[in-house]
Amino acid sequence: MLMLLVLCTAKAQIKVSDNARFLATHDGKPFFWLGDTDWELFHRLTREEAEEFIAIRSEQGYNVLQVVALAEFNGIRQPNRYGDVPLNNEDPTQLLETPGTDPKSAYEYDYWDHVDFVIRAAAAKGMYIGLLPTWGDKVTPMWGDGPKIFNEKNAEVYGAMLAKRYAKDWNILWILGGDRPAVYTSEREGTRKNYDDRSLWKAMAKGIESVLGKQAFITYHPAGGSFSTSQQIHDAAWLDMNAFQSGHGSREAEAWDYVTRDLALTPTKPTLDMEPCYEDHPVNPWDGKWTRASRGYFTAYDVRARIYRGVFAGACGVTYGHHQIWQFMNTALNPPINPGDTIIPWQKAARAAGASEMLYLKDLMLSRPYFSRIPDQTLIASATGTNYVDKIIATRDSNGAYAFVYLPQNKTVKINLGKIGGTSKTVWWFDPRTGKAVAAKPAKGNNTQSFTPPHDGKDWVLVIDDASKKFPAPGTH
Repeated sequence: MLMLLVLCTAKAQIKVSDNARFLATHDGKPFFWLGDTDWELFHRLTREEAEEFIAIRSEQGYNVLQVVALAEFNGIRQPNRYGDVPLNNEDPTQLLETPGTDPKSAYEYDYWDHVDFVIRAAAAKGMYIGLLPTWGDKVTPMWGDGPKIFNEKNAEVYGAMLAKRYAKDWNILWILGGDRPAVYTSEREGTRKNYDDRSLWKAMAKGIESVLGKQAFITYHPAGGSFSTSQQIHDAAWLDMNAFQSGHGSREAEAWDYVTRDLALTPTKPTLDMEPCYEDHPVNPWDGKWTRASRGYFTAYDVRARIYRGVFAGACGVTYGHHQIWQFMNTALNPPINPGDTIIPWQKAARAAGASEMLYLKDLMLSRPYFSRIPDQTLIASATGTNYVDKIIATRDSNGAYAFVYLPQNKTVKINLGKIGGTSKTVWWFDPRTGKAVAAKPAKGNNTQSFTPPHDGKDWVLVIDDASKKFPAPGTH
């Protein structure tokens, strides 16, 4: 029976590419992870609202919805919209289930029936669920509502239970962690102590793999900042992809450097920013010094400028987030999370500027040869910039077929054309706000030449192709 379950799931989930730097479907096609942080979706939305939201994100081109089974904000004790909690006696080895699944019956339709419904609603749209079995506050004695309910033994049992429940659902990608490091120091229990939860997360992964085998795709969502999974669990056999969370603490987070660091390690594993700055999130609201005037909010530009440069540095995708989406802002039901939160109902926030713009990045990356892409700063013959404001990041095809250069500021850049094949080059300016590409004057030769963006728009992507390849316009297929 176990072998049957493994075979049923093997064809569906994504896998690491042959060069270990990207992701691929099981038939070998490129898979650009375009995720969305929807942490509280199971916990705070009805069936109808979930369907509405999934339809919006499908329309916008997302392919991974990251959702938590045991949610962050009192997810163990506060019922979902149907009055149900997930566990019996707060025991992760006892899912609180009732016979039947009829949503019209308050008795039959339990918490896990609702999780099932959302997972399958996403599948109907061809989308994956990045399933976090739990938020990290149920594991680590740090911040958060908790309660701490996991140990190595029950973590393994819980992982296996969920794996068995969803063994036939093709669209599950497993994400352990939940905003927590695996090794840390904390004073939550009264005295300052060092903690190491790697064995607990290993046990949960073991439970998942005991049912699904190595075909289960497992990654980890760590705490925010420059920290990455690569620094603590890179060598874990169960970890298929590294991840970091550049987060919401400052505009200065240089996500592209975190990507470079991760990809330099052995063995090579794909990496991505699983939680960049959220659109409309207050910039560092936690120290009591935040004001609208001094720090303000992350804008769609801030999101683009961080995400494009992380991807061009070699990330295998990215996860977008909107501050009112992950919490599914509805002040009639739940208060805002932070001081200064802009009260934007989630239905409106779902169509924020940045949310719609992410599809253009995915389309751009998939419009050129994918697996042969490498980061290459030597493309840039002028100054590359010194910090998050002006840092230019370049990527190209290792065979010289094309190059992409992200310009965070509308300024002229000099490019070493010898890095791009052919004596004739097709030149485009790709607008990350609209997804449209404007053809520029072709370039000839392999010398250094200057390129100036169109006058409107703060940020642009310069695309230079080997003209002999006859690629379509960037972002089209």
